Amino acid sequence: MAETEYDPLALDNQLCFSLYAASRALTGLYRELLGDLGLTYPQYLVMLALWEHGTLSVKGLSRVLHLDSGTLSPLLRRLEAAGAITRTRSAADERVVEIGLTERGAAMRERALGIPEQLTCASGQPADRVRDLITTLDELTRSVENAAARRPCGTG
Repeated sequence: MAETEYDPLALDNQLCFSLYAASRALTGLYRELLGDLGLTYPQYLVMLALWEHGTLSVKGLSRVLHLDSGTLSPLLRRLEAAGAITRTRSAADERVVEIGLTERGAAMRERALGIPEQLTCASGQPADRVRDLITTLDELTRSVENAAARRPCGTG
């Protein structure tokens, strides 16, 4: 194949690969930044959701984080064991488990405040470009989720 001809199967032409490589790089940086908090990246996502929304049901947390409850359960067990969250049955409906912050979990927010700025700095991108990228990726996620719920493009 000629070097100037576009190859749709070239690795460098794959959106998924660019997203995968960026995600791995960011997750690696988060690993360093979250060490002082004693959190893994997925645990940090749980904490971000709780700091933003307050108490959430497991189902609500699952929706916010785009994770299934089977993936969340071990994360929540570890965060509870670390004293960052509580898991309690809803008084209104025993089937519902509510996730809330402990004092310790709420206090972690102050220690995490500088992390987004450190990520933006490490990205080498101005803050407004990072916000635009977040918007674009959110739109991409919604589009792909909606397409997956229907039928993938190009399939009979």
